Amino acid sequence: MTTFVFTVYLTSEYFPARADEWLGWALGITGMFIALLAPMIGQQADRRGNHATWMRSTTFLITASTFALYWVTPGRLYLGLFLLAFGTLVSEIANMHYNAMLPMITTPERYGRVSGFGWGLGYLGSIICLVALLVGFILPDIGWFGVSADRALNIRSGMVFTGIWVFVFCLPALFIVHDDRAQLKRTGREGPLAAYRRLFKSVKVIWVKHRNIALFLIASAVFRDGLAGIFAFAGVIAAGTFGFSETEVILFAIVANIVAGIITIGCGWIDERVGSRRLIVICLSLLVIFGLAVFFLHGFGKIAFWVCGLALAGCVGPAQSAARTYLTTLTPHGMHTEVFGLYATTGRAVSFLSPTLWALSLYIGRELTGDQSQYWGILGLVSVNALGLLLMLGVKVKESTSPELDLVAS
Repeated sequence: MTTFVFTVYLTSEYFPARADEWLGWALGITGMFIALLAPMIGQQADRRGNHATWMRSTTFLITASTFALYWVTPGRLYLGLFLLAFGTLVSEIANMHYNAMLPMITTPERYGRVSGFGWGLGYLGSIICLVALLVGFILPDIGWFGVSADRALNIRSGMVFTGIWVFVFCLPALFIVHDDRAQLKRTGREGPLAAYRRLFKSVKVIWVKHRNIALFLIASAVFRDGLAGIFAFAGVIAAGTFGFSETEVILFAIVANIVAGIITIGCGWIDERVGSRRLIVICLSLLVIFGLAVFFLHGFGKIAFWVCGLALAGCVGPAQSAARTYLTTLTPHGMHTEVFGLYATTGRAVSFLSPTLWALSLYIGRELTGDQSQYWGILGLVSVNALGLLLMLGVKVKESTSPELDLVAS
């Protein structure tokens, strides 16, 4: 929804010419709010054991904000940007509580397979939703429930369908996960400043005792934002630079998700054989190469984006999955909850990088070459991934020390 359907609509001819640049600034500002709120929320949830409550509340907010996109009629750019930004904010907070569950549901020797399987199913599951949007709302002149393309009613109605989809398929997890009531009784509420003080103490302890983990948290924060940026703006580039229609964008999304899902699941086994760090470095290197190819080959038309875009899609999932696996294996026993809390926090702390550099690159490109320069945005995304790669090269394969440590945030 946020990558291949609504953002493409929001940057189409229904809205002002520089909507793609405004989209970048809006998501960049959202990233700053995420960086401000995630540490406080993550620390308090870890301390109180109320992750389930947060998952439920954020799921309801995601559903509501997705429903509300129905009222983003042509020309209402600011409403669309606000709702998209708000939905992104609560979605990222929801993911923060989700990512730390890996060590709770499987054994260390199966981290790679389970992590890859989870990411892969996420891609493959989205294919069904995209096909439903294509068949039910985008392709037919009169779609499901009598919906037509008049005033983009098909796209807006598709957002209502997507909101229902999110809610229905989140229900199983919401029924399964529960708050730790005993921990809730033991701990009282604390203010935001106390949560930040706790966070800074945790970071200091890890920096002193587990420097390699700290370096990986920094590197992964940067390259994970770069990976997210590629998917966030892929549909916008496909439509705006390479001339894809709405139907072609969704068809590309379906194929990209198939490719990403299959490769990510397959790389779960590769991860366990070649090592998570090596797999991350390989994927990031390929992302930089194919990202630059999109920039330099934009004049070759749609075939260039199909080839390079699918190659990019095939690298994103394995890098994300391997990052989660690598941190799980890198972290000493007894520290997973705290370290994954910091993993989520640091990942959100720089989530403004990709959208901001996307918008800045668009601005520079338009100043240098004129209005038809959307392809310059890819340089901003490539620069984030390149920086993440350089930082990742400074991370060791294993921790140099292995003492167990109870962090002050526990």
